[in-house]
Amino acid sequence: MPKRTDLRKILLIGSGPIVIGQGCEFDYSGTQACKALRAEGYEVVLVNSNPATIMTDPATADRTYVEPLTPESLEAILGRERPDALLPTLGGQTALNLAMDLYRRGALGRLGVELIGANAASIDRAEDRQKFKDAMLAIGLDLPRSGTAHSLDEARAVAAAIGAWPLIVRPAFTLGGTGGGIAHSPEDLDRIAQAGLDASPTAEILIEESLLGWKEFEMEVVCDRKGNAVVVCSIENLDPMGVHTGDSITVAPIQTLTDAEYQAMRDDSFAVMRAIGIATGGANVQWGVDPRTGRRVIIEMNPRVSRSSALASKATGFPIAKVAALLAVGFTLDELRNDVTGSTPASFEPALDYVVVKAPRFAFEKFHGADDTLGTQMKSVGEAMAIGVTFQEALQKALRSLEIGRAGFGADGKDDGQALPDAALEAALARPTAERVFRLHEALRRGWPVDRLHPLTAIDPYFLRQLQELVAFESEIAACAPGPLPRDLLLQAKRLGFSDRQLAFLLGSDEAAVTAARRAAGLLPGYGLVDTCAGEFAARTPYYYSSYALAPAEPPAHGQRAILIVGGGPNRIGQGIEFDACCCQAAAALRALGFRVVMANSNPETVSTDYDTSDALYFEPLTLEDLVNVYERERCVGAIVQFGGQTPLNLAQALKAAGLTILGTDPDDIDLAEDRDRFKRLADAIGILQPPSGIAHTAQDALAIADRLGYPVLVRPSFVLGGRGMVIVHRHEDLDALARQAVAIAEGKPILIDRFLENAVELDVDAVSDGRDTVIGAVLEHVEPAGVHSGDAACLTPPLSLDPPTLDRIRGHAHAFARALRVRGLMNLQLAVKGRDVYVIEVNPRASRTVPFVSKAIGLSLAAVAARVMAGQTLAQAGLPAERPPLCHAAKEAVFPFARFPGAEIVLSPEMKSTGEVMGLAPTPGLAYLKSQL
Repeated sequence: MPKRTDLRKILLIGSGPIVIGQGCEFDYSGTQACKALRAEGYEVVLVNSNPATIMTDPATADRTYVEPLTPESLEAILGRERPDALLPTLGGQTALNLAMDLYRRGALGRLGVELIGANAASIDRAEDRQKFKDAMLAIGLDLPRSGTAHSLDEARAVAAAIGAWPLIVRPAFTLGGTGGGIAHSPEDLDRIAQAGLDASPTAEILIEESLLGWKEFEMEVVCDRKGNAVVVCSIENLDPMGVHTGDSITVAPIQTLTDAEYQAMRDDSFAVMRAIGIATGGANVQWGVDPRTGRRVIIEMNPRVSRSSALASKATGFPIAKVAALLAVGFTLDELRNDVTGSTPASFEPALDYVVVKAPRFAFEKFHGADDTLGTQMKSVGEAMAIGVTFQEALQKALRSLEIGRAGFGADGKDDGQALPDAALEAALARPTAERVFRLHEALRRGWPVDRLHPLTAIDPYFLRQLQELVAFESEIAACAPGPLPRDLLLQAKRLGFSDRQLAFLLGSDEAAVTAARRAAGLLPGYGLVDTCAGEFAARTPYYYSSYALAPAEPPAHGQRAILIVGGGPNRIGQGIEFDACCCQAAAALRALGFRVVMANSNPETVSTDYDTSDALYFEPLTLEDLVNVYERERCVGAIVQFGGQTPLNLAQALKAAGLTILGTDPDDIDLAEDRDRFKRLADAIGILQPPSGIAHTAQDALAIADRLGYPVLVRPSFVLGGRGMVIVHRHEDLDALARQAVAIAEGKPILIDRFLENAVELDVDAVSDGRDTVIGAVLEHVEPAGVHSGDAACLTPPLSLDPPTLDRIRGHAHAFARALRVRGLMNLQLAVKGRDVYVIEVNPRASRTVPFVSKAIGLSLAAVAARVMAGQTLAQAGLPAERPPLCHAAKEAVFPFARFPGAEIVLSPEMKSTGEVMGLAPTPGLAYLKSQL
């Protein structure tokens, strides 16, 4: 069937701010859909409130509305644009719920707008818990014993009918398990049921029998109007049912089902799609299997592109969002070409000759007092993905990709479980937490057998045996201390995913010595292609993963100067989608200049890890070892570390020492800005005011400095992002413990103790320098007083309370620091104004999280300008010869995850806690700020 010609204009709804359960994967899916539909000649209108996205860049859609995602706002836009169709399946639960709201209001019918991708009846059948249950029973599928409730009394009645505890509570029309939970008692049920009723837009919850300890599987399915359907990817959760799939380590393809069991699940997944009525697009179907009896039940399905869809797309190379968008406008799977091979149709199911592991990233350290037990309500803030020839290799790579200080599955000197008595270790294994995988390492190190660990964790014995083999191999390595390892043993270790850092720990050596020995032995990784077809057909997209089980091979000849862009890794609080947007804009700018852009990243949710964002994509951990291998293989002329946040910045010195050419600001100057002691002396030397301060290396230093300065004081570790470890201290007796915490976070780097400027106005200034000239992008004035992290503060541009002389001093400060730090590229200044004085708080010679916001406000990509500057252009040549005034008044507001962490402190502080942001644009500052609050 050809594409529909009765549709001309299509409106897409974005997912809004990044929240737990709905991250930058929807920027990826929305961007893909916009590009695909425009390529087919459709006029695309996009509505999204999140400025830190590629999808809201001017070039993505024909018209973009950065407006509040409310039914009223959307109805007004629909009335103005009069699109033929609304595609709601690519903007997460937010877009789906808004589309249903507009449908129920009658707005779509009144304005003649058709829902495509999934119709209202199908969405309702999938999202309404009772209707979904009825539909599944009608096709003969087994479900957990359950009942729906619309009140507490009904919830209690359902619980009584089921007659066993614990019970699972699942609200309708929510995401990431919001409002749900596990009820172990009637008191739990009342509390969780009320939260679920409040969270559900339709005040409906499902109460079902517990499947705790069962195995959980997911199928990513795509189907078309002809009835063709494919499973793009099958995913198995390492953690059992009871842990939200977003918080579980997951593996693709499924590892522990027989072929007959897999085929039956595949067939039933297709039947679910038909029963719900999803005929043009993608969906995620979740299953539970009792490991004792083999009983299989359907848990739920999402009638849209989901978080797992992005993972499946990156795991296989099959662009689910793009295909779903094209199916929604009438194409069929057999009519669409596979972009990766260029020769096979999209109706060919992807085949994998490798294993993919996704590991979640948590942020419990930001929420003191929060319960870190994992349950049915998602708590992770990001994820990393890794690819290997075996599960063991992929798992080790995934764990070191998390950037939590671990080098793999233990064996890195960071295991703190060794002091636990056996009883305490058993208790830790029985409670699912972010640290449980490393507690398993300790139990296996003690020799605990699989049949002891399986009852405690409910993790399948297959995976436990794989982990057991890794721990056993550690002993073989350690027996060769102090090294070097025999070549065959070294190769075996690398094939099992052991990093050079792990091997150094086991041998009592250092990483540089192990790396030198490995290279002397001629051991380098090979690179496999993610090609959708397990090598059956030639791939034309250079999308790579490394493995020592593959033979090293030369990369394709390209004849271009190659530049490596180091991405930001997994999302976390303080480092998220904003930096990915900068990486993508920089990649586009450099490609336009004729460079070959090589992207290295480990985050499956992002646009930067789409295979057509760069000329070569390497899905690798962002470590010194892995990045040096990529740089050398591609014969890069330089690497850029400015756009990925703190992750690449912290690697800059080591990368330079390893022989990489760092483009832009030199790592020595980056260190000068990041080191609190050196920066303090620099600011003094160029005569710029700082709050009275002192440098501490111990808690005792901090106490002495604070007593001299007077309270309150602000504690600031070096080389951190998101205000990690920063705190305002008002009393001597509180400082000791907080200073010790800062010392631990700083890891030997200096800590600045400065007098806190009470009642000051805080500012963010983003600027670009070409090494000679410096131009300010925008000055952002915080709404909250000084002391609230800039990522958590609302802000306005242009600023409201600064007079022209103060703005001139700010420009002077920017020029002075750019010269002193020899900045080439982006720079962010954080300043405080008190009275007539302008104080510098810190300067970051890199992209800041406000760069996308500022770029939208002034109508020019600062990241693209900075990339051109780093490639050798002047600011004038790069398109920013002078300051550009904002297009209108712009307000930024932060979005917080406190509802996910009951018991956590909700007071804002110098340590960042927000997960996302929204933007309000208006002719007046008051209206802009009001729109940012909606």
